[in-house]
Amino acid sequence: MAVALEQAAAGGAGRKLRRGLRRYWLAALGGAIVLAWIVIAIVSPYVVPHPPDALDLSQRLLPPSETYWLGTDMLGRDVFSRLLVGAQVSLFAGFTVALIGAAIGTLIGGVAAYAGGKVEEAMMRLTDLMLCFPPIILAMAIAAALGIGVTNTLIAMLVVWWPKFARLARSLVIVQRSQEYVEAAAVVGYGPARILFRHIMPNALGPLIVLVTLDVGQAILTFSGLSFLGLGVVPPTPEWGAMVSEGRELIQQWWVATFPGLAILTVVMGFNFLGDGVRDWLDPKSRGR
Repeated sequence: MAVALEQAAAGGAGRKLRRGLRRYWLAALGGAIVLAWIVIAIVSPYVVPHPPDALDLSQRLLPPSETYWLGTDMLGRDVFSRLLVGAQVSLFAGFTVALIGAAIGTLIGGVAAYAGGKVEEAMMRLTDLMLCFPPIILAMAIAAALGIGVTNTLIAMLVVWWPKFARLARSLVIVQRSQEYVEAAAVVGYGPARILFRHIMPNALGPLIVLVTLDVGQAILTFSGLSFLGLGVVPPTPEWGAMVSEGRELIQQWWVATFPGLAILTVVMGFNFLGDGVRDWLDPKSRGR
């Protein structure tokens, strides 16, 4: 009897898993792509066939072959090795900007919404001021002023990244602060900080999680764009946007820019698929259909 119950439970779990994969197959595909790139970023320094920064002018601009799987660039460096190692920089930049930007913006928006009055007015006018500038243009200006380097580029991106999270967090907290459980917590005697961070914010995290998931890919794309313009990494650090920039004028040697561009495409596509799936899963109406 116990064995039969265990088999039935296992069968039910298997059916739920299959239904979930059929329903969220794009999210599963996106998650697989993201996981694959994370694994590549972790193990790449130990598995690359050639040193990513090794120069060999006698091997410059060679097409893909058995020795150099994705060819070589104009300095004879192995494109495949630089592509794998470059995943570390791009993924690190994407996760750093999305997570820290979300934390800063959520804190500002949440405090502004719950405090109200002059505090909200001051914080949200600052947010509106930041939103008046095109993000990529402002990030370019700040990065140029700070100087080339990964740290400076991340700072420039963070300056322009948090406002959208602040606006979203403010609207979510405004909705939640009028709920009965907030009034009950205030009656019990809980302080504003505890009510905001222990009660309101956990109930408002769903849309923020979706935005963070989608924003990692956008942050990678923006960081690659700044590197393409020469405002990102310091040469010879391998980074996908910088690699595309190095090969942009090499029309006949198409592999120099094509493969880093495809890497950017796949990882951004993966995060977009994953973010859409998370949004659908967190939406009760979508799950009910």
